[in-house]
Amino acid sequence: MSEERRRDPLYRTVTRVTAYLLSPVAGLVTPGRARVTACRWALSLRFPAENLDGLQPEARAAFEAARTRALWRDGELIGLTSGFRTAARQATLYAEEVRRSGSVAAARRWVLPPGESRHVAGTAMDVRPTEGARWLERHGGRFGLYRMYDNEWWHFEFCPDGPPVRLPHPGARSMPEQVPRR
Repeated sequence: MSEERRRDPLYRTVTRVTAYLLSPVAGLVTPGRARVTACRWALSLRFPAENLDGLQPEARAAFEAARTRALWRDGELIGLTSGFRTAARQATLYAEEVRRSGSVAAARRWVLPPGESRHVAGTAMDVRPTEGARWLERHGGRFGLYRMYDNEWWHFEFCPDGPPVRLPHPGARSMPEQVPRR
């Protein structure tokens, strides 16, 4: 994972203070859920382009619970870079990566076709910043959120049945198993 940028501690502090200041209003708007609502509002100011729409309800609830805990308990921010994608959008990303990398095999190390991508299913989330991803890697399991690939520190999936086997890259899921040599 890349190193923390110098401005990240400032963003964390401002976002946490904003959430704290918004809590009384959030308590009036959503009684019993003030921290969740204040966190959502504060993070929407920090990450204005993020979009949680299209995530499966259980995946979205898990993600929001995790980032609420991260902010209030540990002062960490977790933003969503990419969540749900339509099949058409995923197909475009896959085709662009095939063109860029020069082969299907190389492309599958980073992007999967729509029929295999959990983004299309609404259960995959690409997160930021790196400190937030580190927090999610350490604590996400209690919310059913797991890092899936060695080469993508940002990619997490909602797996309510427990931790999946982490793979080296997205395309490894569909690669034939290699028989060890003796």
